[in-house]
Amino acid sequence: MHHSALTGHRSTVRAARRFAVVVPLVCALSALVSCSKQEESLTTPCGVVVDGSGSAAAVKEGFDSEAKLKDSLVEFLADQKCGTVDYAPITRSSRSSSCRQRQVDLDPPHDANTDQKVQRADAQRDAAVAALAELTCARTQNGSDVWGALDRIGEAVPREGGTPKLLVVSDFAQADPEFQLSHQEIGTEAARTKVIDTLVEKRGLPGIKGMDVFPVGLGMQYGAKPSEADDFESFWVQALEGRAKAHVDNHYRR
Repeated sequence: MHHSALTGHRSTVRAARRFAVVVPLVCALSALVSCSKQEESLTTPCGVVVDGSGSAAAVKEGFDSEAKLKDSLVEFLADQKCGTVDYAPITRSSRSSSCRQRQVDLDPPHDANTDQKVQRADAQRDAAVAALAELTCARTQNGSDVWGALDRIGEAVPREGGTPKLLVVSDFAQADPEFQLSHQEIGTEAARTKVIDTLVEKRGLPGIKGMDVFPVGLGMQYGAKPSEADDFESFWVQALEGRAKAHVDNHYRR
């Protein structure tokens, strides 16, 4: 009896060792179907606003929105763990523009066999293609209704999944048929407040309260005029943070 028990114990140990070797082998042979860890879910709702105005062209006086979009978009989507991305174009009438692209799902449905890294890379590529398509279209509707685009993206981006993040590729030179910022006096806080009051009275507030706004190209047209650049940036911070209650973050500013 003692010998049988000892033999049985040794057999159990050998079986356990064989099992320990076989499990990772099965995992490898089954392409990690039940053994691999799934990627962390991407839930942040994101938005991309792209400027198609003349000042965004790739010319000496422009800030080249296409180059800045290509330089910042994928980094933004990855950094912010964007689960979805919505779009809004900046044109002469951004709210009614036909250039808006459909939402792209950056964390598509998957099963245990899915290579999520490849799937997500494909989705990010789709997001970049959509952003460039929007820019191409916006260039045919020349104008710079930044305020209207912010309002439109605020309506499009869902509120579920965390704080919405907005990448705004624009020099922010508001110029539409009803309002041109370059014609306004914004040299003091009081003057800026008056201009913002007028703009809000005519157009309302963009619905971006609580969202993080990442400008790319803000004020680049004032590169040779530092004092005017300061006033211009102060205007937008005062409008977006002070009035619309969003948060401005210059992390992707180029």
